[in-house]
Amino acid sequence: MAQQANHALPQGYRIDQYSIERQLSLGGFSIVYLATDDAGRRVAIKEYLPNSLALRGEGEITPNISQEHLGAFRYGMKCFFEEGRALARLSHPNVVRVLNFFRANETVYMVMDYEEGSTLQEYIQRRQKPVSENFLRNVFTRVLNGLREVHTHKLLHLDLKPSNIYLRGDGTPMLIDFGAARQTLALDTPMLKPMYTPGFASPEHYLREDLGPWSDIYSIGASMYACIALAAPQAADLRGEKDQMVPAMVRWEGKYSDQLLETIDWCLCLNHLYRPQSVFALQKALTEAPSPPAVDARPPAAARRSWLSQLVGKLRGSTSE
Repeated sequence: MAQQANHALPQGYRIDQYSIERQLSLGGFSIVYLATDDAGRRVAIKEYLPNSLALRGEGEITPNISQEHLGAFRYGMKCFFEEGRALARLSHPNVVRVLNFFRANETVYMVMDYEEGSTLQEYIQRRQKPVSENFLRNVFTRVLNGLREVHTHKLLHLDLKPSNIYLRGDGTPMLIDFGAARQTLALDTPMLKPMYTPGFASPEHYLREDLGPWSDIYSIGASMYACIALAAPQAADLRGEKDQMVPAMVRWEGKYSDQLLETIDWCLCLNHLYRPQSVFALQKALTEAPSPPAVDARPPAAARRSWLSQLVGKLRGSTSE
């Protein structure tokens, strides 16, 4: 089935205890709505509707699914429902809160808290200039607080990028848009296409193996890189063929602390064994206060051997033994 844009449910449509106000976003996997519940509280409702498997025309309510795609659609719907169940157990200020999930219209809906704000992607697009080091450290340290909670519950995000990091009105970040079908990448099933974003997806996303916390950490590094470059780094699959990504340590030397730039490069190692293996390890690096030497005492970059290169060297040595 060719890719197409599905039509959203109409304004005012009543579903379960909610009334649809308007569409918030439309992606290849789902549609997100702003809605109001019976108590007058505004919520965000995410509707499972992958456009590669289902088609809903204007004025229609239930999706049209061919017999050929019915198995894949139902399998993804089951994963989406189970993801809602798992996320509903999470209660963390840096993770979107799932309030409810239910079946209707031959698909599944996930109800989440709605808060005023914008995505990190929208923020950097409005600025049109690199963010500060303090901003990067503050935002991503708190993002990692949420990601640590996710990993503790044996879940992976697998689509971390600036457009899936939401900044509340007070600047507090929150992880959003956990893709249930993306989690099926860890399963050996050909039914669902992998869902990932080039530039932010780790090499493991493409290989469909060895996915783990380090895969989300690659995406965190790519997101930090994008906040400075105002664009995603080179896609991991292309880097594997010919790595043309300029390391952060080279590209922004002198504009940010060595320690921060090295941390970004550490996250973006193509070999997952050379990256931070846990959120805790990355948080430790991000909260470490940078202490650059005096400018006149600093040797040129080519002559310096950073703590990152030392670490990678040790890892390489241990894996070859």
